Amino acid sequence: MPPVTNTPDVPFLPPGLELGDDDVIETFEEVEAAADEQPDVEIELGEIAPPEPERVSGFDGIGTRREARERALALLYEAEQKGLVPIAGVIDLLPVPPEPYAAELVVGVSDHQDELDEVIGRYAVGWTVVRMPAVDRNLLRLSTYELAHTDVPVGACISEAVELAKRYSTDDSHTFINGLLSRLAAELRTEP
Repeated sequence: MPPVTNTPDVPFLPPGLELGDDDVIETFEEVEAAADEQPDVEIELGEIAPPEPERVSGFDGIGTRREARERALALLYEAEQKGLVPIAGVIDLLPVPPEPYAAELVVGVSDHQDELDEVIGRYAVGWTVVRMPAVDRNLLRLSTYELAHTDVPVGACISEAVELAKRYSTDDSHTFINGLLSRLAAELRTEP
């Protein structure tokens, strides 16, 4: 197939530019010619779609709370792997502090770790907290902290934990975490 040049179907190629079979035009920009220059090709663009709005949040655009939970989980996991005591010391090692809600979760889990582990251990039938996979253990601590010490709705706490478990833990972890947090929520909170 011969290279693509200016044709009625492709009017926006600059003079002398040819496209091969594997070349792809992703975008182009119309630049106004200086007053003393005459454009070689008159471009008729028609209607152009408006630009997409700028993304405000991170990995999937869902919102900053989800991203904060994900970051908090990563920090809790990192602190455990490094053996940091208190866990919140991981925040001091960061070159840039995490967003406020992520820091609140990490500090909260650090301050209440014994209480959280005791509650989780009561409801984890057949599992000790120490024996759980590290991601599950820290995700349960984070979610239990949210249930016990924040006003985040129960449904949001549980569904966010389940989504993070699906993304970062074993194939069966999300069902284990869902069941455990549902039982914990019944003790820690009652919502109408």
